[in-house]
Amino acid sequence: MNSKDPKSKSKKSTFRKELLQWGVIFVIGAGLYATGYHTEVIGKVQSVLLYTGILQPDTDQSILHGSKADYNMSLLTLAGERTSLSEFEGKTIFMNLWATWCPPCIAEMPNIQRLYDDINNENIVFVMASLDQDPQKARDFIARKGFTFPVYSVLSKPGIYDSSVVPTTYVISPSGDIVMEHRGMAKYDTDDFKQFLKTISNR
Repeated sequence: MNSKDPKSKSKKSTFRKELLQWGVIFVIGAGLYATGYHTEVIGKVQSVLLYTGILQPDTDQSILHGSKADYNMSLLTLAGERTSLSEFEGKTIFMNLWATWCPPCIAEMPNIQRLYDDINNENIVFVMASLDQDPQKARDFIARKGFTFPVYSVLSKPGIYDSSVVPTTYVISPSGDIVMEHRGMAKYDTDDFKQFLKTISNR
């Protein structure tokens, strides 16, 4: 009878340790969820996947043949000024639809920032279009992260950009053709994608 006691105590000790570990995980998870940081933590984990280079935009297969851009898209700058996508008509537009509540959006933003930093071409513009209902959420997020690419809040979205997936990224040519649509996160700061933007811009 006594010989079984050490095993019984060991099992109880192991169970308590596991219970404690799960309790800590639950408390951390609940804390992150309550403060809203769970989205950023998930985004950080997903960014590791992007770092591998597995998820790259397919600039051949994602072309929307014959689809024309709709520039009638009302936007709000971070400074609170109303503008429109039509302000960039005639240029190559890299437009990313994102939201602060979207982990994949957060995961791909650092590589989009690097792409923005590397593209030194006045004929290529970036429109990081937030889908958050409250524009202040986008302002606070961008300020906290220190991103410098142009960010806008979407006031009205034409049906051509009505994707069910966030993030979704479009590349619009100077002639108004949607030459790329990519649904989901991707790694954009690659030499191939930079060359793709430059080629579109020089057509």
